[in-house]
Amino acid sequence: MTSALIFKNQKLYYLDQRKLPLKEEWKECKNLREAFLAIRELRIRGAPLIGVFAGYSVYIAMKNHREKGEIKFFKSLERVISFLKTSRPTAVNLFWALDRIKRIVYQNKGKSIKELKELILKEAKMIHYEDILLCRRISRNGVRLIKKGDRILTHCNTGFLATSGEGTALGVIYEGVRRYKNIKVYVDETRPLLQGARLTSWELTKRKIDATLITDNMAAYLMQRREIDKIFVGADRITRCGDVANKIGTYNLAVLAKYHHLPFYVVAPSTSFDLTIEKGEEISIEQRSPDEVRKVLGRIYISPKRVRVYNPAFDVTPHRLISAIVTDRGIIKPPFRENILKVFYG
Repeated sequence: MTSALIFKNQKLYYLDQRKLPLKEEWKECKNLREAFLAIRELRIRGAPLIGVFAGYSVYIAMKNHREKGEIKFFKSLERVISFLKTSRPTAVNLFWALDRIKRIVYQNKGKSIKELKELILKEAKMIHYEDILLCRRISRNGVRLIKKGDRILTHCNTGFLATSGEGTALGVIYEGVRRYKNIKVYVDETRPLLQGARLTSWELTKRKIDATLITDNMAAYLMQRREIDKIFVGADRITRCGDVANKIGTYNLAVLAKYHHLPFYVVAPSTSFDLTIEKGEEISIEQRSPDEVRKVLGRIYISPKRVRVYNPAFDVTPHRLISAIVTDRGIIKPPFRENILKVFYG
């Protein structure tokens, strides 16, 4: 398996990641509501893959549009895109992909509705294809930061379940394993939804990579014992100054890495940069259901049912804690603001 998303014969299929690792269940996304829920409920997840899925979802929602007239078509398109944007607020790839689809349609006003639908699909396929290429470039760039015998800690899931290719942070690790064979990977479980335990461990096991699962609160102990050499994580949104929003718990690892003098690397495609905002404080952080913390796997309560819960899905790591940001355009090092702008604007 190399992807959690397939578009075939005008139909969109996705691997329901809530069921992993116990069950591999593919589902078809048939309409707008199903697309929204697939993103919202984390059936499909990972910032780059959400963007790809959103592009196809616009086509799925619009392909059966039957009302006549350009005005009604564009109103329908606006509703579809606005609705999908409310599914999750933090990962910028969702908004980037939806705005890209919208832009290409508006640039071709005057074409027939049939032609506009074809343009939506063509653009969605292009977003998908480009994401695969971005993953390859990221891996080639990032592997330069890996050495023979490295013991690498990673957080959440950033592999082929989160992208259209091999992944971002995990993609770099996969490339490192191909080159050196003796790379060891530590995977923290990533509470509360256990993306590390359920998804990253599943990916690494499938590829027969030397992986060890730890609970989130074991990372400091391993660093203290000098059993970690470096940390690779993904990103859902990166600002102009290099602040990074990523899965909750990322900031903890960055602080620990700084204290223990370990390199802390962020790995993300250029599509995850949001150059419209300067600092991490401006990023909207998604707040999720209390039951994600009260329950395990959405079924078994591990706390009193009415206990108050605070459940942000992401945190923000300040740029000063980051050693480098690996992208498809190269490795960006401090000073981040200056070098990010140079990479994107020359």
